Amino acid sequence: MAANNQLVNKRIRIRIPKNYHQEPVISSLVSECGLTVNITAAILGANAVGDGWFDLELRGTNEQIHHGLTYLQNLQLEIWDETNVGSW
Repeated sequence: MAANNQLVNKRIRIRIPKNYHQEPVISSLVSECGLTVNITAAILGANAVGDGWFDLELRGTNEQIHHGLTYLQNLQLEIWDETNVGSW
């Protein structure tokens, strides 16, 4: 039972298309999914002419992480699971 509330880390990379640059995608992972989000790397042009990329470390329960990934999938964002991949 306690294992359900255990905090875990998951590393992902997401692509944010230009049409989402004004959307609070990262903020929603925190406020709606209850996750702690650490942005470990990002590429997003100041003038927002192209897609952006974020390397994220998500921290939360398995349920919260599942909710966050489902949220990102529902936005149809490209997601790469980097949890078990070496340094990137």
